[in-house]
Amino acid sequence: MLRRLRLVFVLACFVVAASLTPAQAQQEPSFRTGADAQADALLQAGPMVGYGTHREVQLWVQTTRPADVQIRYWSLPADTSNPGVIPDPDTALTPVQRTTDDGDHIARFTISALEPGNTYRYRLYLNGRRVERPYPLRFQTQPLWQWRTDPPNLTMALGSCAYINDPTYDRPGDPYGGDYRIFRSIAARNPDLMLWMGDNVYYREVDWATPEMMEARYAHTRRTPAMQPLLGHTHNYATWDDHDYGPNNSDRSYRQKGASLRIFKQYWANPNYGRPDVPGVFGKFQWGDVDVFLLDDRYHRSPTPAPRTDDKTMWGEAQRQWLIDALTSSEAPFKLVVNGGQVTTPKAQYETSARFPHEQSLLLEALQERQIEGVVFLSGDRHITELLRRQPEDFYPIYEFTNSPLTAGAGSGSANPNRVDGTLVEQRNFGTLTVRGPREDRVLTLRTFDADGTRLWERSIRAQALTVPDGTDDGEE
Repeated sequence: MLRRLRLVFVLACFVVAASLTPAQAQQEPSFRTGADAQADALLQAGPMVGYGTHREVQLWVQTTRPADVQIRYWSLPADTSNPGVIPDPDTALTPVQRTTDDGDHIARFTISALEPGNTYRYRLYLNGRRVERPYPLRFQTQPLWQWRTDPPNLTMALGSCAYINDPTYDRPGDPYGGDYRIFRSIAARNPDLMLWMGDNVYYREVDWATPEMMEARYAHTRRTPAMQPLLGHTHNYATWDDHDYGPNNSDRSYRQKGASLRIFKQYWANPNYGRPDVPGVFGKFQWGDVDVFLLDDRYHRSPTPAPRTDDKTMWGEAQRQWLIDALTSSEAPFKLVVNGGQVTTPKAQYETSARFPHEQSLLLEALQERQIEGVVFLSGDRHITELLRRQPEDFYPIYEFTNSPLTAGAGSGSANPNRVDGTLVEQRNFGTLTVRGPREDRVLTLRTFDADGTRLWERSIRAQALTVPDGTDDGEE
């Protein structure tokens, strides 16, 4: 009797499959097999969407052990009632990559020759079997708006200080991390990209002595379940601060800094890192008409308590000069400078650039000397959120949006003369930054949300307000 029932079931499946259209036939079956479950168990973390340009993106995947990894992707129609169907024949498969023990079981796919302004869906296959994800997997290419239309709207999320508890190796007492649902709250806002502004991983005392344990810490954080939707359908960019570089308050003397740089590159998918002759995680990318400059405040950093001489540096001369030159060349209405720690505050405490007064002055004075317009600073580290406003003489106001913490413990904000009233937040939170409006009147809106996604405050800044005042010498004869 049992054999007869099995035969009926198989014949029924055959009849149904024979009646499917070509498009329907490419959909995955509604039932899962033991092999499918084994493929699911192979996934350690991700997939994660990294950088994106007009015609190229990078995807990142980590497996639990050596495995064959492949991505299927297709352009999503502008109007579709069933986005799960793969259009036929407009579907593509990446070459298979084999993850290895030496590579920490990580696969990276650079997908090129895409079309601008499209949204793509993708699927993950491990050892030839599809891995189900309970959320959409997608990426996008940037629109080709130049010389054609007004710039596209842009929404980016941002945050810092993501601590994931690990009781065996955490300090005694109440757990320091929490409110992991914040990652789902960020994903629910469907930002174009996520800026991770440092302390994205917290190395423990048992980690930072050896590269193997540093990799293990990264893997532990990256596989956090609540983080996966944000990784899977939002473009992710990152810089670091002390805790994902090395020990607390670490600097250029950290003996594992070479390994730390290698591991950062291994776990993130930025478009560039440092320069051929200047190592580090700093770099630049563009999204729409916004330029974003990611700084490295650790690899070349003098010890924070060192004497405040002219040689004391947070970024190193080469990186600082790169930033000034890159800002000078930029024509973006908003130039976002992202640093792990605060840059513009006058308070010489904690690990702010005010403890490097000569270098802080060199940078801020260069903005005026070169009349660089549209600069806004973004930072983390402080375990509070606040909007700072610094007003140089005969220049536009310089804003800095500090956003922290995501899941680490929140701190208390001491008085700051540059703080904009009503912007101090002393709880876990994240921020968003939107840019909208016609080409000649772009508006930047900053918002802060609590862990559940409830808005706490909002401020808007017009690009025209970040221009050199009339009457200022523009340096031209």
